[in-house]
Amino acid sequence: MSAASAAAGGLTLAEVAAGAGVSPATVRRWVAGGLVPQYEGAWTPGAAAHVRIVARLRARGHSLEEIRVAGEEGRLAVGPIENLLSRPGGRHTAEEAAREAGLTVELLERIYANLGLSALSLDALSDDDVEMLRYIAAMLEAGLPEQVFIQLVRVYGQALAQIADAEVRLIHMYVHEPLMREGVPGLKIAEQMEGLVSEVLPFTVPLMDYTHGRLLAHFVEQDVVGHMEADPDGLDEGRLRVVIAFADLAGYTRLTEERGDEEELGAVERFLESVERTLPIDARVIKTLGDEVMIVGSEPLALTEWAVEFQEQRPERLPPPRIGIHYGEALYRDGDYYGREVNQAARVVARADAAEVLVTRVVAEAVDGADGLVLEPIGEVGLKGFSRPTELFVATRRER
Repeated sequence: MSAASAAAGGLTLAEVAAGAGVSPATVRRWVAGGLVPQYEGAWTPGAAAHVRIVARLRARGHSLEEIRVAGEEGRLAVGPIENLLSRPGGRHTAEEAAREAGLTVELLERIYANLGLSALSLDALSDDDVEMLRYIAAMLEAGLPEQVFIQLVRVYGQALAQIADAEVRLIHMYVHEPLMREGVPGLKIAEQMEGLVSEVLPFTVPLMDYTHGRLLAHFVEQDVVGHMEADPDGLDEGRLRVVIAFADLAGYTRLTEERGDEEELGAVERFLESVERTLPIDARVIKTLGDEVMIVGSEPLALTEWAVEFQEQRPERLPPPRIGIHYGEALYRDGDYYGREVNQAARVVARADAAEVLVTRVVAEAVDGADGLVLEPIGEVGLKGFSRPTELFVATRRER
């Protein structure tokens, strides 16, 4: 088997076995037992991927019969897709790759860890890996500070991991599982999955490139405007003065209990879509956690007006959200915001009632006198984790 594979330019049996952490004899037994249907006399990346999956399932205690049946039912239909996504095999150690790219081994290890690729063997890097490391070296030589680059790498890794995870899970739930329920044979499922991926994959990179370009232009414009309006000497390095809003759905837990997870998820999706669609141009969603969304903007008035209008014009099927807004300096790291002011905004929303917008005094002062807004003081309240009471105001629309 290994000789034929090597002659054909594919993988050898020894390489496949080593990649799965088992002996060549074990791989032979699995092939003879019908556990590797992708193997047809030559070791392709897809067949090798199937061997690795079998090895992982065996390590988790599954029997050979369970694995064979799962393969026949299409639950392990990954092999052909691996042919499309596979990368050249490794031939460089970490030391060799770092030296060729002009980087230190320590920096190389930090890069892969922050990209979320630390599980890869750094002693089996490919020519593509080395080329990527050369690009990184060029970026650093051009003057990009290393600490900034590492933060960017971490953001890229986290964002792309979420994208890749969503791609796999959504296709699994809405394509792979329906095929299995229809009783389509395993190899036929694998072929259909490969066809889908081969059709869709060429469009994903242009889509991401287009989206990144449009968003980058937007945030560059916002940054230029911010430079004109900010005091360059008023903030410590790594800090930004921002408006922070938290919004969540009131009655979320009760909705889940009364109507079930599907209805609850639909409400959350409608909520997030409504927020994204209506936010002012200088604000964006930073992150979501269940039914809660964190928003950051640059203008207290714009975000407060948005919050009041959002409460008035929310879709009828949407449970009434509650919104809390604060304004202050936040520590910016890895695309997210941290610090006391962020925590305070999160505590403010916890004190709001359904369909209510609560703002702190600093926000009230920033929007004071704005046409169309009424700020009603409700007094000082104690917020969890804060020793001093916080003065809060209810923001509503002024009657005309």
